[in-house]
Amino acid sequence: MFKGRQFDRSVILLCVRWYLAYNLSLRDLEKMMVERGIAVDHTTIQRWTVRFAPLFLERFNRRKRSVTGKWHMDETYIKVRGQWMYLYRAVDSVSDKVEFWFSEQRNLASAKRFFRKALQRHGRPDRVVIDGSQTNLEAIVSCDATNRLRVRSRRRLKPIRIRKSEYLNNRIEQDHRRIKRRVRPMLGFKSPSSAAIILSGIEMVHMMRKRQARYAFNPNPSLAEQFEILPA
Repeated sequence: MFKGRQFDRSVILLCVRWYLAYNLSLRDLEKMMVERGIAVDHTTIQRWTVRFAPLFLERFNRRKRSVTGKWHMDETYIKVRGQWMYLYRAVDSVSDKVEFWFSEQRNLASAKRFFRKALQRHGRPDRVVIDGSQTNLEAIVSCDATNRLRVRSRRRLKPIRIRKSEYLNNRIEQDHRRIKRRVRPMLGFKSPSSAAIILSGIEMVHMMRKRQARYAFNPNPSLAEQFEILPA
């Protein structure tokens, strides 16, 4: 994974982890590395993040434990080049991350794409809680109907129960805040593609902190230890 890189893998892992996990800008990280005797440009750190975050997430998902049958679904705003775009997210009944999807649009097609991705990776939930969004309601009903038709089973599947309640959806609203807190020091993303990649890395770190991955030899690894395991 790190073959041919000018810098040692420990430096790359450290910079990527600190950038995704803490409220630091790229220039902050550049200065911190200089204090440690390592001259690395902030644009290099940004390239490392874009290059390795998707690879780390793919390996993390192989270890990710299953989620519960009750989901909370919502979307939050993310600014990219001065324009608001949308991060669709879902957590389960114990606040573990179910799925996320970054979209330039907030519409039925985007909501359907997000929910189909969640169904494909985690299977069917028993219940989904949403706020008052009619678009999200239509997306769930449509994807649920299609999914039930495709599943070959003698047992007739019941439709997913949908509960519309802003109060009951506070669980994911609170979860949004942790993501927004990390994004704020970045002062906005430069492009939708880089935003999607970096947000996926931030979401991965968020799941790491919740211990959502299985490590048989170490049931309670630190964030640094989890990053060391991923490239292995």
